[in-house]
Amino acid sequence: MYNKLRPVFLIALLALPSLAQALPEDREQPIRISADHASMNELTGVTVYTGNVEIVQGTMVIRGARVELHRNDAGVQRIISTGSPAQFQQKPSQEQPLTKAYGKRMDYRVAQQEVTITESARVDQERDTFTGERIVYNMEKSLVNAYGSDKDSGQRVQMVIQPKSGGN
Repeated sequence: MYNKLRPVFLIALLALPSLAQALPEDREQPIRISADHASMNELTGVTVYTGNVEIVQGTMVIRGARVELHRNDAGVQRIISTGSPAQFQQKPSQEQPLTKAYGKRMDYRVAQQEVTITESARVDQERDTFTGERIVYNMEKSLVNAYGSDKDSGQRVQMVIQPKSGGN
């Protein structure tokens, strides 16, 4: 059975790195934030936004019920978003469709260009879907790792990859 699934798994892994690249122009755009409430601590560099939070930078959009923005002298270092679900989306390149990610918690480490999605994590790109208890992807290295939950609950990593149209 493993040998039959191996080609499918390899195709899925080859398709997933496209999820982890972003338009280079996004980093050059201003970060726009809207929320119902904001609380800034200048000593720690942490700002907490609550209530329908939306952060937009180019094609990147982060949404959540609560978002923490961690800054230092170099700029934004980390964004933690929680919600039911928290959402992250970004267009990998001009030629590719928008990638959307969902989970109850997202931790975006800006310098590492890495997003960790936990608790009912899901990534959608066009009609393909990738789910697990935790998904970690590094945009810069095009590296995706997905994890199921512990053996007792039995949640496994799931992928649905649609056939390419046109007989290819």
